[in-house]
Amino acid sequence: MQELTSVERITNILKRQPVDRIGVFEHFWGDTYRSWLEGGYIREGENLADHFGYDLELCWPFNMVADLDYVPEVVEETEETILVRDGNGALLRRHKLHDSTPEHVDFLVKDRRAWLEHIKPKLTPDRRRINFEAYRNTRRYAREKQRFFCWSGVNVFELMHPVCGHEYMLMGMIDDPDWVRDMVNTYAELTINLMEILFAEEGLPDGIWFYEDMGFKGRPFMSPAMYKEIVQPGHIRTIQYAKSLGLPVIMHSCGYVEPLVPGMIEAGIDCLQVIEVKAGMDLVRLYRNFGDRLSFMGGIDVRVLYSNDRRRIDEELESKIPIVKGNYGYVLHSDHSIPNTVHYETYRYFVQRGLELGRYG
Repeated sequence: MQELTSVERITNILKRQPVDRIGVFEHFWGDTYRSWLEGGYIREGENLADHFGYDLELCWPFNMVADLDYVPEVVEETEETILVRDGNGALLRRHKLHDSTPEHVDFLVKDRRAWLEHIKPKLTPDRRRINFEAYRNTRRYAREKQRFFCWSGVNVFELMHPVCGHEYMLMGMIDDPDWVRDMVNTYAELTINLMEILFAEEGLPDGIWFYEDMGFKGRPFMSPAMYKEIVQPGHIRTIQYAKSLGLPVIMHSCGYVEPLVPGMIEAGIDCLQVIEVKAGMDLVRLYRNFGDRLSFMGGIDVRVLYSNDRRRIDEELESKIPIVKGNYGYVLHSDHSIPNTVHYETYRYFVQRGLELGRYG
């Protein structure tokens, strides 16, 4: 087969149709970018998709915080951390010296009453929520590079917990499921309304990329039954909207989510990303169980990369890629964002070796 453009390649991968090679894409922590910049490996402002030859380009154009007019309030600051109350009324502590997931300290919303009083009335399809310029420019650039362009953003699960935290959200699924259903429906409707505005004015992307971290180590946050009862309806609504426009859907989920995968397939996803090994996810097992219905991106243990041991990288890639490329539905990606402990030369080798193993014919 002759070499495909990235748009052609990813389009076929998401349909599990013949391609010239597997795809390639990656996420990085900001610390990694800064480290490689300081080391002279990349230039200030350089597009990493250009630098490494990625097949996808993403744009995250929506601001889904409840109160768009709220000025974040610094409650406490030390040399290493900063505690801020945001426009969702959430009190979050973030590290100042390195990238990390914020610590959940407290939430204004802990039940249905606070949700109805403080948050829901503010969740309107205000045009200020949309970064039209970023979407327009990224879409144009992707077209110039013939790269597969995705609108990216969070779906209902990842929109609820910044408002009330995982603990109150999950307790609500048990004690007041109608409250959580209302949050799911509200965020699904808002997402679709904003997409309608954006796409009508700026044109369609090539695909949709939703982020939904629905698991932790060894377990999902909810049972498959609870997923189907409460969260899946929001997924079906947003994903079927995308499908009505002819757009394939990639869904990211950190953590162990294998028990939820059948329900995610029912909801209509085309590709599962990121397949986190240390949480218990197994790329080869997923491929064997679902590879006829689902494409995959990720599943390569990032801990092997930050060993910076090429022998271990070879073993990891050789044990997976020749198998999971079998149905044409695989994109090379680590199982998490690349940390700054991964040397630039190591990452270069990882991509080079992965694509060597991922060629067809």
